[in-house]
Amino acid sequence: MNTVENLEYNTERPQLIIPEYGRHFQKMVDHAVSISDREERNKVAQAIISVMGNLQPHLRDVPDFQHKLWDQLFIMSDFNLDVDSPFPITSKEVLQQRPEPLEYPQNHPKYRFYGNNIKRMVDVAVKWEKGDMRSGLEYAIANHMKKCYLTWNKDSVEDSVIFGHLKELSDGQIDLSSDGENLTESGQFLKNRQSKSNRSGGNNQKGKRGRKKRY
Repeated sequence: MNTVENLEYNTERPQLIIPEYGRHFQKMVDHAVSISDREERNKVAQAIISVMGNLQPHLRDVPDFQHKLWDQLFIMSDFNLDVDSPFPITSKEVLQQRPEPLEYPQNHPKYRFYGNNIKRMVDVAVKWEKGDMRSGLEYAIANHMKKCYLTWNKDSVEDSVIFGHLKELSDGQIDLSSDGENLTESGQFLKNRQSKSNRSGGNNQKGKRGRKKRY
């Protein structure tokens, strides 16, 4: 009867700071904090770090792995563990500091199926000095635009349409319509797309054939 009365329920226990390490690890850290002798406290902290490293052997080659472990140890102690760390102790305020919000492109391009990267590539191309390298980049951009167009629109498109869009996106600074050069045939893009689709489907079928039913 006494055993039943002394049972501990998780709802009655303190919340784990880093749940991945489990309740016993948290108790080890709490015990280290409660040790009054500094030398003994340092020994216990080193032992805890050693066990933490053994639990994650796949991360041993990660840069600053040991530093991460010590940071986690101080976090689990709620920064109340006073020991000699081989690394600078990161403050609680720094670890709880919110990261700066990421900047997302806010522009809304007219031709969304090309994506924002195409406009960035066009902006770079117009800054290059005219010559073979710029010409090659311009045609590479145009071919990629054609590929994007075919992916999201239909099965064929005239080169003149792509040239018109490219001229518009470059504010008239790139005009390939007068060069007389042709872009990659639409059929070639569609053939490549179909080939990739077949390979993907073939792999799935092979996986299905390879499975054996178990009863």
